[in-house]
Amino acid sequence: MAARDLQVLLGELTDLATAGAQPRTHAYGSDPEQVADLLLPGGDGEHPVAVLLHGGFWRARFTRATMAALAADLARRGWASWNVEYRRAGNGGGVPETLEDVRAGIDALTRVGAPLDLSRVVIIGHSAGGQLGLCVADEPSVRAVVSLAGVCDLASAFAEGIGESAALEFMGAGPDERPDAYRLADPLERIPADVPVLLVHGDADQRVPVEQSRRYATAAEAAGGAKCELIELAGVDHFALIDPRTDAWSAVAARLQGLAP
Repeated sequence: MAARDLQVLLGELTDLATAGAQPRTHAYGSDPEQVADLLLPGGDGEHPVAVLLHGGFWRARFTRATMAALAADLARRGWASWNVEYRRAGNGGGVPETLEDVRAGIDALTRVGAPLDLSRVVIIGHSAGGQLGLCVADEPSVRAVVSLAGVCDLASAFAEGIGESAALEFMGAGPDERPDAYRLADPLERIPADVPVLLVHGDADQRVPVEQSRRYATAAEAAGGAKCELIELAGVDHFALIDPRTDAWSAVAARLQGLAP
């Protein structure tokens, strides 16, 4: 997808998000980036929660706004969403800071004072957000992780220069120079996950190759532990998975109830 086409798509997603109910922003830390948007569905009772983690190769110019349209769609499906912002490369992020932010954001769900069913929390992370979600799957409230076109193999992402060397910006060095940091932040190093994992990846993805999810699924199967499933979508690109108008997203949304019954 060309840069101009991406900007058009992101603008369309923003329009979809602003057409519905507006979320309430909560701070979970003192940094301006340490905030999350809570959007509740209609109806009474406690709602299951989708923790949304946006992508953008961990770079500061990409924000949680890219996931806002999914938040609106999830509200129509009866889900509360917690759209987490976090420090990124260029505004105080990196390892361990970005992972610490995501964990703090999830922990803050207990303090928002909303009708949430915290026994039914699912992380949905896109691209770099998939990497973050897989790395915090051990958070006590998390019941499952959905990785959408996730960066699941950080060491190979570094070696292959995926995202114009995004892993180098995020990690600060390669795995030989920072082995402890890669053990913390590389999803492959954290297998098996403590909870079920659903990997969804389009085979036409030119930003994060589908091999990233394939390698994680193969390693997870060999390791045993919690269930890991890979769904490959033919002809689907990187951004279709965060566009609520697509069949690709509908296929993901249809699986959520089973992940947090």
